[in-house]
Amino acid sequence: MNNTLTRTLDFLMAFFGLIITFPILLIVSVIGYFDTGSPIFVQQRVGKNKKPFNLIKFRTMTVDTKSVASHLANSASITGLGKFLRKSKIDELPQLINVLKGEMSFVGPRPNLFNQEELINERSSRNVYSVLPGITGLAQVNNIDMSSPKLLAETDQEMIKSITVKNYFKYIIQTATGSGSGDAVNH
Repeated sequence: MNNTLTRTLDFLMAFFGLIITFPILLIVSVIGYFDTGSPIFVQQRVGKNKKPFNLIKFRTMTVDTKSVASHLANSASITGLGKFLRKSKIDELPQLINVLKGEMSFVGPRPNLFNQEELINERSSRNVYSVLPGITGLAQVNNIDMSSPKLLAETDQEMIKSITVKNYFKYIIQTATGSGSGDAVNH
């Protein structure tokens, strides 16, 4: 799949996605304000060519939660609203802004934190950072998260090599219909 086609699909779907989901974004922002006082969560992540960018999500954990990978976070930090947002994947909707800005794609490797050195090394050795990070991808629909750095990097590499228009839409549809559980948290 070429970059121009991917970018065109990403832009159009993010643009129309933001228009269609605007009422949901507004409602969740208001409810989130009463839940945590700060409904939007912005965190610096590793982007294409290891360039930093600010990932935008709805906040699902308390404001004082330590900035670590989801699999290292304690589930006790997840708020009541956060549980619903994670399960429904609504917490990911603000990333449409990242896609619209060209910092992310709908399909690509999930962007990691800069302190995830083992994952950065595994992904670097497989040229995973040569593409835009994504909202979803092959690893996500197969329940492979950042707690398995080598397997995740291998799966990301496989996805990058085999991405087609069909797979692009397949991963999006699988994610929207509930395949994959997202990044796990410690219980």
